[in-house]
Amino acid sequence: MTSRPGMRIHLVTMPWHPIDLPSLQVGLLHRLVRQARPDDEVRELHGSLRWAEFLLERSGGALRPGDYVSVGSDSIFHGLGDWVFSGALYDDPDWGAARLRAYAQRHGLHVDTAFAMRAHAAAFIAECATEVLAGQPDVVGFTTTFMQNVPSLALAAELKRRNARLTVVFGGSNCDGPMGHALHRNHRFVDHVVRGEGEYAFPALLRHLDAGTPPEDVPGLCWWDGELSRANLETRRTVAPTDIPSPDYDQWQAALDASPVAEYVHPKLVVEGARGCWWGEKHHCTFCGLNGSSMAFRAKPGPRLWSEVERLVRRHRILDVVTVDNIIDMAYFRDFLPQAADSGWDLRLHYEVKSNLTPAQLQLLGRAGAVHIQPGIESLGSRVLDLMDKGVTGARNVRTLRECENHSLTCSWNLLYGFPGETAADYAPVVAQLPALVHLQPPSGAHRIQLERFSPHFTDPGLGFPERRPAEMYQHVYDLPERELADLVYLFDTPDAGIAGEPEEALRKAVEDWIVGYPNSSLLMAEDDDGVVVRDRRSGLPRRTHRFTGWQAVALRRLEDGRTEAALHRLLADDGHPAPARELREWLTRVRSLGLVFQDGSTYVWLPTRDLPAGKHECLTDPALATGAVRG
Repeated sequence: MTSRPGMRIHLVTMPWHPIDLPSLQVGLLHRLVRQARPDDEVRELHGSLRWAEFLLERSGGALRPGDYVSVGSDSIFHGLGDWVFSGALYDDPDWGAARLRAYAQRHGLHVDTAFAMRAHAAAFIAECATEVLAGQPDVVGFTTTFMQNVPSLALAAELKRRNARLTVVFGGSNCDGPMGHALHRNHRFVDHVVRGEGEYAFPALLRHLDAGTPPEDVPGLCWWDGELSRANLETRRTVAPTDIPSPDYDQWQAALDASPVAEYVHPKLVVEGARGCWWGEKHHCTFCGLNGSSMAFRAKPGPRLWSEVERLVRRHRILDVVTVDNIIDMAYFRDFLPQAADSGWDLRLHYEVKSNLTPAQLQLLGRAGAVHIQPGIESLGSRVLDLMDKGVTGARNVRTLRECENHSLTCSWNLLYGFPGETAADYAPVVAQLPALVHLQPPSGAHRIQLERFSPHFTDPGLGFPERRPAEMYQHVYDLPERELADLVYLFDTPDAGIAGEPEEALRKAVEDWIVGYPNSSLLMAEDDDGVVVRDRRSGLPRRTHRFTGWQAVALRRLEDGRTEAALHRLLADDGHPAPARELREWLTRVRSLGLVFQDGSTYVWLPTRDLPAGKHECLTDPALATGAVRG
């Protein structure tokens, strides 16, 4: 008796996955299948790399990887990447073109690059189908997140057209909850959709395919019962960290090494230490839908995460490591990060963290090799942060920005507005002080929030967004009625909430000025035997040098953590440097007028940094030639 030969499985990640990163989902599933089903053959298609190569070649070098980023990442809220492939999906090169042109005119959007790319989309899909089918797969599995839906559907349709016996499986964030069922029932060529995490469901589905039995017991799975799309009940069970494998990136590495796009790419590895959000379990940020239906926080032990990082770095000789955790496990400050710091490697870690980290924790991140963090700052006004349920104050966020400068941490963040219940009075004091923050890293911009599926704003209309409909951009992406889009899509349009008109314009203009002024701004403090010297070289403000001595020098050190006037008064007395209450109030008023502190309600936080971040140089001017030294 001979054993049944293993399956041939092809795992696919399509555009618009970032071309400098391997697909974590493909890497995890590859390792999972190899462990659970060693007789199966697993191949991969890295469609993002292939698409960048295809564009470069077919356009004669006119469409470069930078254009890939502008359409695939920078235009995510306009659906340009999906639209590029919608003509291939619907077998009509002109499908949605007029709608996109009209949309672009209304929104001031440049779409010429997207149109240039679309001319090559159908040929690319045909070439990918030929490549995949050459391996004679039994199963093709697609992972889809954000703008990967339409490219993946286009290729799946072509594969099934050429080989109707092929089994097509979809999974990923775009398939969570009702989105997965809508994707399945509206696309007959998709045989199965895995909703939620795949580590348990995918092997279970493969066992049913082996046996030829209906997958009625696979939680969350969508499957066809004749012509009826069935959606199995989703499970509340989450994948334990011990069952999350370490990814296999060997085929990605081989594809990258052979790619003509490699010279345009600075590759990074992707690792996963935790899933879910420990803050969101207690206080779900009102606007955030990123964790979907799996909010429960789970984390791998720090030593295990380090061993995975060490293995991947040694194997691929790549020191840039991106963690996809939505929030860092605080235990990593006790084990993983110290181990990384002591490794002696020149790692460059990218991490998403909460914005209330202490200066010591930010310093440890820097020592461990973190060069880029996303601290979820979102706002610098405490009342708006309360409306978000962020659990942090504006003063604390400003302190985080200052400490990122001190420890050479690149900090990516967005300034969000448009929350139900916010008023112009919530923003006026913040906007007035933004010029004083010009030496700290600015947000990418000031952005009105959009309603996201799975967020509290979405699940509870009583929070302020009772009217909603699928975002306008989906009209030029999908040929589906609105009732189906309401289940399929992630983003929704609503009537604007919060500030508008002049307060909105003032906020946006102040942020634009901040972005322009940051590269040429510094506000540095230095201590000597006589006290503290502050050199002010901020764009848009007079160049000054300030000296603080006595209780004033002690006070500013105390303000680094952020203090109220009353608390500062007590601390100065405790430190043996009592200050008369009236003099302290006058001094706080003075340093506030000079932009040396940020005031958040009754709390003041000191703004000068102790160091300049690596690569940034102080705008040096001889103090004698400046506007003059001003004593505190």
